[in-house]
Amino acid sequence: MNKVKKKNRSKLFLLIRGLMVVLGGFIAAYGLETVLIPNNVSDGGVTGISIVLSQLGNMPLGILIAIINIPFVWLGYKQIGKSFAIFSIIGIASLAIGTSLMHHIPAIIDGDTLLVTVVGGIILGFGMGLALRNGGALDGIDMLAVLLSRKLPFGTSDFILFLNLFVFIFVSTVFGLQGAILSAIAYFIASKVIHIVEEGLSGSKTFKIISSEPKLMVETIRDRLGRSATYKEAYGGYSHEKFMEITCVINRLEESKLKEIISDIDPSAFVTIYDVAEVKGGNFRKNDIH
Repeated sequence: MNKVKKKNRSKLFLLIRGLMVVLGGFIAAYGLETVLIPNNVSDGGVTGISIVLSQLGNMPLGILIAIINIPFVWLGYKQIGKSFAIFSIIGIASLAIGTSLMHHIPAIIDGDTLLVTVVGGIILGFGMGLALRNGGALDGIDMLAVLLSRKLPFGTSDFILFLNLFVFIFVSTVFGLQGAILSAIAYFIASKVIHIVEEGLSGSKTFKIISSEPKLMVETIRDRLGRSATYKEAYGGYSHEKFMEITCVINRLEESKLKEIISDIDPSAFVTIYDVAEVKGGNFRKNDIH
């Protein structure tokens, strides 16, 4: 009976993920067709190439998005996996269908270049981020960048930037230099929104603290912040002095409070702070401090 429940729950979870990817595709299509394209602003990646070819050849944008992304979906299947490829197909199909259905919707912003890049970038980034958060992609150029970064000594982000540089040069042939610059700005805004949607505004941070008062520091963090912390022995590379290094994982909203605690107890404490993409397992829960 439990196996049946787990199987049904798993199917429901996959269905919800699929619906979120579809929603992401339609949101991105809305941003393109009602904000960016009517104002001669494009996107980066495969979508940007499709927009330019659509303008040059007077071909349906949705068909171009679907066709040009085919080799990249295959690449995603080979390099990342079957599930990712399936959800990407769903997302790209939703984007393609969405652009076709929304092609004749009037633009919601007209002429204001700053507003166009900001609003268009936010809507586009939200849609793409929603799809990525649920296991699918709306644009294939990221998959190519991942593959190239494995073959050559450069990071994925470097290749995404490099490949999109050629895309925006291509965009300038249709939308002009101003259109290419605005497209790059909108793409930058979209990339930041994608990051927020993927990781959430309440992402976590890790604090590593070396203090002369480790015991008091941990007790105060527990009492005033409601968080637990761990100890680890550390040795100075120059002095060979032994220290107790404290590690504590918190959410972003608690960052200023923890800094205040550290300053109150040991203003000379050595502190390093890291962004954490995801926290699983263990005892990452907040205790009641009231």
